[in-house]
Amino acid sequence: MQIKLNHIFLTTQGNTDIVDITQRVIDCLHSSNLTNGLVTIFCPSSTSGVTTIEYEPGVVIDLQQIFNAIVPSEFDYQHDEAWHDGNGHSHIRAALLKASITIPLVEGRMTLGTWQQIAYIDFDTKPRKREIIIQILGE
Repeated sequence: MQIKLNHIFLTTQGNTDIVDITQRVIDCLHSSNLTNGLVTIFCPSSTSGVTTIEYEPGVVIDLQQIFNAIVPSEFDYQHDEAWHDGNGHSHIRAALLKASITIPLVEGRMTLGTWQQIAYIDFDTKPRKREIIIQILGE
């Protein structure tokens, strides 16, 4: 078994900015020369997360609206009371989504479904420079 490490760097807009990173992960995979194993996508941030979706405008808008409905920014968050930075909702949204996903790698391809893409979501309240770690374990 080998472990290959890659990084993806993004500039995001915040406020539930959803970015399709599928091709960037595929590029990392191709540079690894591994064909079977696991691909882990991890975001070292407490205000962003990663998931899979059908990345098309309707689903992107729907997902943004759902996060606004279930974790509204206008709520009185204790985090905001303590830190006065206005991003308490960002931390809660990220905790619900999670910071990583792992996808099986089979014969040189991630086993994503036909309409499934990898989406990075930045919940913070302002544009940010973000790093995503791609770790590939395999042979």
